[in-house]
Amino acid sequence: MFYSVALFYWVTKPLDVCLRGFYFCHIAMRRGESTRERHILMEKIVVIGTIFIMVSILWSAVNWRFFNPNQAGHSHRYKFRHNHGEGVSIDYYAYASKIKHWNPTFKVSFSMMTLVLCIALDNPYVSMFVIAAMAYITIVKGKLPLREYLRVLAIPITFILLSIVAIIFDFSKVPTGLYDLPIGFGYIFTSNAMLKTGLYLMLKVFAAISALQMMTLSTPSSEIISVLRKAHVPKLVIELMNMIYRYIFILLEVSTKMKNAADSRLGNCDFRTSCSTFGNIGANLLVISMKKANAYYDAMESRCYDGDFIFYEEVKAVDKKLIIKAGVFMVTLIIIWHYTHL
Repeated sequence: MFYSVALFYWVTKPLDVCLRGFYFCHIAMRRGESTRERHILMEKIVVIGTIFIMVSILWSAVNWRFFNPNQAGHSHRYKFRHNHGEGVSIDYYAYASKIKHWNPTFKVSFSMMTLVLCIALDNPYVSMFVIAAMAYITIVKGKLPLREYLRVLAIPITFILLSIVAIIFDFSKVPTGLYDLPIGFGYIFTSNAMLKTGLYLMLKVFAAISALQMMTLSTPSSEIISVLRKAHVPKLVIELMNMIYRYIFILLEVSTKMKNAADSRLGNCDFRTSCSTFGNIGANLLVISMKKANAYYDAMESRCYDGDFIFYEEVKAVDKKLIIKAGVFMVTLIIIWHYTHL
């Protein structure tokens, strides 16, 4: 009971802070205070609300792991404790999600609308709020462990950071920026404007990825394909997307088994042996991928494949409360943008 009350407090506290912030901004407007003062006040409110949401996510993840009696013991049913070197399909997380019963059309629409608003509004505070909200839905509502959520985001985060480095730093033969690093034949420089642009872009991209991850980590691929079919996406695009998606995880599984076999034979005992092992795995993976492609196509034809994928579609009713909450969320994003944009 104590943990439920504490969780309710940490979840509702950001809303209380934001509502108080909107009230204070309204009072400030009536008193005739400047736009800059309202902007600074709203910045503080959004940052505080985001911090509270992130703390609630961390606390809930710890609470779910250590205080839920159903998590005790060694079991592989919907658990994410460890793996044995094998890759994990995104569909595994989707089927284990506690929000998989939500209507798939709603989840896809909500994710796409959030992504479009995040890009269109182009506001760092909106991006921060989206990141925190999507993490809250995936981790707290979907009961996905924080460690698994961060592991899924590790690859896109890596690409984001590498891309941002190319944006915030530049090269010149003479010192031209606010911060210059001599490297012998020139200078690597940056400035406050470049750092600000890179940070804002990183937040926006991360927010867009978080919105998509919320959809993929709670919606099986078959349901996403069903939604795309209802949206009249060309059949060829749907089939290619599905086959490529499936085959990626097939190749990951094969490569993981090869790597485990090489490790068991000391194939990575030193750098030279590791390079040889990596080359052999790459060459064998090409040959095996061709064989598996033919084998899987023969298996599809033996099951009467005629060029169209048919999946079983479970009827999931649309919850009106979720639609109302989604509308409130969209309005909140617009309100944050209105009070924080320059």
